[in-house]
Amino acid sequence: MKQDRFLTGILIGIGVLIIVALGLFLTRQANKRDYVAEDKPEGIVYNYVLAIVNRDYQNAYGYLADIDNKPTYEQFRQSFFNGMVSPNNVGVDVGTADINGDEAVVELTLAYSPSDPFSSGYQNTDRALLVLQNGQWKISAMPYNFWDYNWYQKPLKP
Repeated sequence: MKQDRFLTGILIGIGVLIIVALGLFLTRQANKRDYVAEDKPEGIVYNYVLAIVNRDYQNAYGYLADIDNKPTYEQFRQSFFNGMVSPNNVGVDVGTADINGDEAVVELTLAYSPSDPFSSGYQNTDRALLVLQNGQWKISAMPYNFWDYNWYQKPLKP
């Protein structure tokens, strides 16, 4: 009799935990991030990465510099669909900018998730390059996971 009450108590406790977990899962906010001010190079890089992660390619394309051999919007978008740009499994920490006239370098820390359950992830420091155009910062280069190195390349002559 005593064991039946103990078992019943354990089952009720498990049921309560399941209900609480389901309630938290269903009512939690999605991990949404907001765009930041675009008056600094760091903000432009942050917003570009956020647009890429959210698959808002039209918005992301607007952050690219208008310099020679800029990809068309369709070329830009196609790079993601073809896997040439793959922001999956990488986190980005946008650091500070070093501004030199109309050019800026933004330090980035890229955190890569492990590829299997027995290894650990790793971090890499890289940078984004920006240029000032018409009073706005625009991106001219980014690390691999967020950039196709075919962009801005002079086309080969046949």
